[in-house]
Amino acid sequence: MTFSPGRAALARALAIGVVGGGVFAWFNLPLAWMMGAMSLTTLSAVGGVRVMVPAKLRQVMIAVLGVMLGSAFRPDILEQAGQWTLSLAMLVVYVAAVALLAGLYFRKVARYDATTAYFSAIPGGLSEMILVGGAMGGDERTIALTHASRILLVVLIIPFWFRLVEGYQPIPGGVSGSFMAFGQMPAADLASLGLCAVVGFFIARALRLPAAALTGPMTVSAAAHLFGLTTSTPPAELIIIAQVVIGTAIGCRFAGVGPRRILRAIVAAAGATAIMLGIGVVFSLALNAALGLPMSALTLAFAPGGLAEMSLIALALGVDPAFVSTHHLLRIFLVVILAPMAFKLIAPRLGIDGGGNQHTRGTKEP
Repeated sequence: MTFSPGRAALARALAIGVVGGGVFAWFNLPLAWMMGAMSLTTLSAVGGVRVMVPAKLRQVMIAVLGVMLGSAFRPDILEQAGQWTLSLAMLVVYVAAVALLAGLYFRKVARYDATTAYFSAIPGGLSEMILVGGAMGGDERTIALTHASRILLVVLIIPFWFRLVEGYQPIPGGVSGSFMAFGQMPAADLASLGLCAVVGFFIARALRLPAAALTGPMTVSAAAHLFGLTTSTPPAELIIIAQVVIGTAIGCRFAGVGPRRILRAIVAAAGATAIMLGIGVVFSLALNAALGLPMSALTLAFAPGGLAEMSLIALALGVDPAFVSTHHLLRIFLVVILAPMAFKLIAPRLGIDGGGNQHTRGTKEP
């Protein structure tokens, strides 16, 4: 039996991801299954190994994650939600500050052209920023590599920071004991969770919501748990599989790109990531002093990582995943809806005409 090149690349990628996750889990490293899969797959992709994860498979696993995050919205969470108003409002200021300072960094230090710098600096909406940035005249590959590098760096930095500085001790095996094994879950619970994923995805896609594979299942699951229709969470084995697939997919973003260009992208992204993390810490400290909310939850809520990745880190670290995912969900809505509109307003000042053509490019490829 022979595999098509695409299936062979997928099988290879998942095998590498499982090995990487298993090694990290063996050494009891933080967020083992996702970080291990991501690290080994990235090294393999940079080394020229042909790996890939189809978008549909990643969407399925993200839907699983969405259902899991929705299960954190218990009825008693409504009593806490009022404390989130100020921190959610401050996300608007945070996004604006990050876009401004990181954009200046990409323009003046990394020497990106104006359009590419702008869409590389937006903290979120990776797929949307690549598509819109390319349509506006930016370098799609540069934007993609920059965002992928940012997510890679944030996912690597934050768990180890909590481990080394905050004293966090990873859960053996990488999954909390609160998650039941697949064989222990009643069929009715599995069916209800599966229904949340399917119905949520199709509703979100019909409404054209950003990150539909996550926002839809998460919203429907949250409603089901808030109204007491179910108290179940996805089985532990499925959570591990989702971590492996999501981590592997991050590493596969670097496939087919030369090591030198990847290195330049990571170096450029490292400076912007430091700026974003620094701004996030400042906001977290201010909100911690003003509201008394846990610093760990605020740090993750204002971290410039992906919604799926930051939510998984929150789960692994025992931080309130509902708080973290709600903040990242709002951030994605803000950047997807407002970033393109803001760009059209400031484009003339950047020397860019209505068609996205720049009068002076001066682009330096990462």
